[in-house]
Amino acid sequence: MIIGVLGVGHLAAAMIAGLMKSGDRQTILLSPRGKSKELAARYGLEICVDNRELVERAEIVILAVRPADATAALEGLPWRAGQIVVSVCAGVALSQFPAIAARIVRAMPLTAAEINASPTVFYPEIAEARQLIARFGLAIALRNEDEFEVATVNAAIYGWAQDIVRQSVHWGHDHGADQQTMRQLVAQTFVAAGRMIAETAEPMETILKDLVTPGGITELGLEVLEERGQPAAWQAACDAVFARLTSVPKDRSGYVDEVEGAG
Repeated sequence: MIIGVLGVGHLAAAMIAGLMKSGDRQTILLSPRGKSKELAARYGLEICVDNRELVERAEIVILAVRPADATAALEGLPWRAGQIVVSVCAGVALSQFPAIAARIVRAMPLTAAEINASPTVFYPEIAEARQLIARFGLAIALRNEDEFEVATVNAAIYGWAQDIVRQSVHWGHDHGADQQTMRQLVAQTFVAAGRMIAETAEPMETILKDLVTPGGITELGLEVLEERGQPAAWQAACDAVFARLTSVPKDRSGYVDEVEGAG
């Protein structure tokens, strides 16, 4: 498979790292901007002369430009039937792209694609796109584009979760614990919490209820969080991101950081 990466920024760099670690044989072509020289030198990849050459040679093209540039980036290029474009540009609906011969799939990987650990939503379901996306981690096909927009909020939640881990690590260090030990402990605690929900069939409410012993420390912490505005603040943050994604401003500014770094 020949994969072209059009727009080589932060997210694209993570995806390329994941592809290189996946062990599958592939040819990866880079567009001649952004981090292309750095990544070509690191992995021995080829930089195309221009985007036209990239499209002429690639079977699948990952579109990882800034959302403001997404539609224009596809125009005037020699697309052909049988090609697939995987757009990772947040907030850019399929209807906004120009009519081209290639099929377009929307996807939302996380930077954890770098370590093949990104749960990545995509729409629509196309086998070749799934094969590519599965190299980044768990590939999750969605039923429609409206559902995809809701799921894209998870790209922001990913960053918020990292911030909670960071804050918890610093709190432990400030109270005398070894910082590296706390980093591993807190990070793996979040992994454990996620796996309990993902890998057991019990309702999430039941799993949490079993943890909340009356008068215990989990109950105490949840009570304090609620007094300080959680979960209302968290829900408000999700609502704000969703509103941004579904009310696209003309200049397309202020998109999810995961994609803002690609360009």
